[in-house]
Amino acid sequence: MELEGRLAVVTGGASGIGRALVERFHAEGARHLVVVDRDAEGAKTVAATVSGSGFGLDVADEPQLRAMLREVERAHGGTDLFVSNAGYVTIGGLEAPVAEFQRMWEVHVLAHLYAARAVLPGMIARGSGYLLNTASAAGLLSQFGSLHYSVTKHAAVSLAEWIAITHGQQGIGVSVLCPQAVATNIEANSPTRNDVASGGSPAVAARDGVLDAAQVAEVVIEALAEERFWVLPHSEVAEYARRKANDVDRWIAGMQRWQQRLFPDAAHPANWLDEDGA
Repeated sequence: MELEGRLAVVTGGASGIGRALVERFHAEGARHLVVVDRDAEGAKTVAATVSGSGFGLDVADEPQLRAMLREVERAHGGTDLFVSNAGYVTIGGLEAPVAEFQRMWEVHVLAHLYAARAVLPGMIARGSGYLLNTASAAGLLSQFGSLHYSVTKHAAVSLAEWIAITHGQQGIGVSVLCPQAVATNIEANSPTRNDVASGGSPAVAARDGVLDAAQVAEVVIEALAEERFWVLPHSEVAEYARRKANDVDRWIAGMQRWQQRLFPDAAHPANWLDEDGA
């Protein structure tokens, strides 16, 4: 997919990867850019720099999302590319409140679903359209220290796969962005006090280098042009995924060794079960 002359919507667009994508899409000649973020002022500020439209909304609110898209499409025509990019990370395992899991599920999975349900009918009717969903290398591998992040990012990848398989023959392109460590302010968008910027384990997430958001945007442009499903700013992730697929037991054993070094007490039930063991 080429960006010239396209209308693109980017969620989580007020900062980080989202903002870098907006700026790069503008440089590539997009005809109109829509910046969506929970930070309404930030979204409008970024949108103003590219003569686009800015909206403040919760991507997990499907009626809000649909209303925004109706407004945009009345004014600017159909959506060519929807980038479902909003996300955050927390630390926690089996002990973490289910409410935290539910919220992350809404942002990392249901938001992608709502976006697809809103834009696919129009795209299919026009015979073309593209979805770019941000997941994480954690969605292909796993995430030390964050059960919720790992599970929801896996689900995000699976959802993107299903859409690509089911709607690819209708002119719908799908890519899933799976970076490792990126220098963003993701912690500022996280709703709990246990937040970290690199997914719970900075030493591991950054072992293959910490990219800036502009570098990620460059890889996204290349992947969209080639219509690759996996967008891997850290190329090493492809090899890790291959090793996992080739010998999952060996891969898990290696991950267990990393886990033990990083969190030597995490496996002890006394650290997270109540006195009744429930």
